[in-house]
Amino acid sequence: MNLILITFVCLLVLKLVTGIVLDLINMRHARAASSEVPESFRDFIDLPTYQKSIEYTVAKTRFGIVTEVYDTLILAVVLLAGFLPWLYHALSGVLGYGVWGQSAVLFFVGVILGLPGLPFDWWGTFRLEERFGFNKSTVGLWVVDKIKGLILGFVIGFPLLALLIYLVSAAGTLWWVWGFSVFFIFQLVMVVAYPMFIMPLFNKLEPMEEGALKDRLFALADRTGFKAQTILVIDGSKRSGHSNAFFSGFGRFRRIVLYDTLIEQMDEVELEAVLAHEIGHYKLGHIPKMIAMSGVSTLGMFALLGWLANGTWLAEAFYFSATDAGNIVPVLLLFMLLSGLLTFWLSPLTSRLSRKHEYEADAFARDAMESSAPLSSALRKMHKENLSNLTPHPIYSAFYYSHPTLLEREASLKTFKNK
Repeated sequence: MNLILITFVCLLVLKLVTGIVLDLINMRHARAASSEVPESFRDFIDLPTYQKSIEYTVAKTRFGIVTEVYDTLILAVVLLAGFLPWLYHALSGVLGYGVWGQSAVLFFVGVILGLPGLPFDWWGTFRLEERFGFNKSTVGLWVVDKIKGLILGFVIGFPLLALLIYLVSAAGTLWWVWGFSVFFIFQLVMVVAYPMFIMPLFNKLEPMEEGALKDRLFALADRTGFKAQTILVIDGSKRSGHSNAFFSGFGRFRRIVLYDTLIEQMDEVELEAVLAHEIGHYKLGHIPKMIAMSGVSTLGMFALLGWLANGTWLAEAFYFSATDAGNIVPVLLLFMLLSGLLTFWLSPLTSRLSRKHEYEADAFARDAMESSAPLSSALRKMHKENLSNLTPHPIYSAFYYSHPTLLEREASLKTFKNK
């Protein structure tokens, strides 16, 4: 085994062990607090519901550990047993070595490598989520979603990959700069296109019905300087009992989307506070900031990819022939499979920035509502209805959580002030 493979194995094991240790710490922390409802939560959640949320956390954690071990073994077999070079040659022999053929090879390798995860996806939906009353989907709908996703991925991804492969030969040594430019522009387009054209392929999005709630929400938009053309309601209950709200797009293409489950669970003032939070993300410039951050990280990834493509050592280390190693596609395949070993360690940084934005949007909502009570009440309902873990371990939440914990958010609402 060469030095590169040894390094890969060490990084793979380190990532797996770190993830499992964090999961076990968090699970033990949740169990330790399961005998009674913590004092801070007693006014909105009873003991049976609280214990059910802990049971849900434990069940998800166990399932996550099994899934992570399984995925790690699959990745090890693919990269250490020579399966990837064999698959590459088998598909290339059928699809060809031209730009379009190699683009198809990249796409179908991704599809094939995703097949082992389907049973876990099914189990998570129809066993785990079903057990706790969240799953509203059917097997038929689940299958249709997979087929739609595959077709959509091919329609969008196939020409994009072909363009990237073409740029490698046409743009010289700085092809990765052009590649980054293409993919970053694509990201910007998708920010607008996804809620407008792609989400409707899976869910029904309709303007909120006329009535007191709509009038109240539009009045909030007017007084906060958010000129909204429409507020959309998505039929999230078609697949899950979980509730949520999100903001996407920018400029006149901005969209605020509320789940129908959220509207069912909350009263008008709570929904107004949730909308104020989402408006806060827009008014405080969080979307452009996240796009800029994504651009910087994407540029870094393309720079790394460009450096790796200059040599054949990486592909040869994973059993590709010297001839294949000079091709960009094996390098792209390896980069796709190995990048998670690096991005995993960046999770605490991205999570911290996301939590900072959540604190700021919470403060905006508090000021817009002239009270922290409506948002606090809405957050409590969301945590209760979603069976969220109310007592995550601080290390675990710092590593993974994109949103602060409920206690952290309520404490921040009392003290945090936006600049």
